[in-house]
Amino acid sequence: MRLPDAGLAATDGSTVNLARLDGLTVCFIYPYTGRPGAADPVGWDDIPGAHGSTPQAKAYASLHRSFSELGARVFGISLQDTAWQQEFVARAGLPFPLLSDRERVLTNGLALETFNAGDRSFLRRRALVLRDGTVAFDKTHYAKPDEDAAEILSWIRNHAG
Repeated sequence: MRLPDAGLAATDGSTVNLARLDGLTVCFIYPYTGRPGAADPVGWDDIPGAHGSTPQAKAYASLHRSFSELGARVFGISLQDTAWQQEFVARAGLPFPLLSDRERVLTNGLALETFNAGDRSFLRRRALVLRDGTVAFDKTHYAKPDEDAAEILSWIRNHAG
């Protein structure tokens, strides 16, 4: 499956067009990152798989060097705006940028699953491995987001060589 040819705002100030990237790219898609002192969306605690974005992002951060050694760049993607994501990148010390699909270009182009909490829509958790702008592997990760990064790294080691 080919990705939509459109740029997404990144937390490092750049615009990233995933469809035009050469080589391997890992995109972990997450619903939402909370903030200290800010309430989660209404009903968040009742949604299976909603919690876990921080452990998921930190797992990718801890394996970032391994992904880089295999030639794979890493991005996290959500519907949250870039300013909200920038705060999370700084607080969590992430070594890779997050991308905002606020305009839903990727969401609509790939028919990514969403769910609602309160009056907002969020992406369902999943990971994509891209090769030259095309989806090579697609895995949903509802139950154990902290194991997502290791599983994707293993897949790359076994299949993307």
